[in-house]
Amino acid sequence: LMVWLRRCTHYLFIVVVAVNSTLLTINTGDYIFYTDWAWTSYTVFSIGNILMISVGATYYLLFTGVPGTASYYGLIMQVYTWVAKGAWFALGYPYDFIVTPMWIPSCMLLDLAYWASKRNKHSLILFGGVLVGMSFPLFNMVNLLTVADPLETAFKYPRPTLPPYMVPIEPQVGKFYNSPVALGAGTGSVLAVTFTALGAKLNTWTYRWMA
Repeated sequence: LMVWLRRCTHYLFIVVVAVNSTLLTINTGDYIFYTDWAWTSYTVFSIGNILMISVGATYYLLFTGVPGTASYYGLIMQVYTWVAKGAWFALGYPYDFIVTPMWIPSCMLLDLAYWASKRNKHSLILFGGVLVGMSFPLFNMVNLLTVADPLETAFKYPRPTLPPYMVPIEPQVGKFYNSPVALGAGTGSVLAVTFTALGAKLNTWTYRWMA
């Protein structure tokens, strides 16, 4: 019974994280398309999704103890967000309207850190967290480059529920120190260590609660 309860809790957690990350992707996508806060919202987008990867993938990885599980978790997340993207497409929006996060590469780095350190949990938290935090914004900016023209898309497909301050306007050109990749990677590499530690701790709490 305890094994069954633990597994149910574990799968429920994964579903909750995947659904929340999908909603986060859609909401942040609005800000990227419809405001001149594009770079700021991209940084928030990166940190929010780094949280989803670090906590969820670490929890899943330490739950099984098998290197490769984080990549499998990333695949689950990718499928969830692709489905969300497909839903937008079905509503009549262009296929590149929603930019789905690049979950899998960062999860692979988490697996690599765990495998290379011979399944050392603390190395996973420290090295894996930094790798995820630094890589995720970079992979996602490459992903964003595939969007045809965000401003044109915003004008052509206005959202009916947009508040007055979220109108399609020409984004402000940022200086190098305002680079969203640099901001996302800098903050992410620090915060991801904490997020990864939280994922590891959640695993401990789950076992104790089920014991």
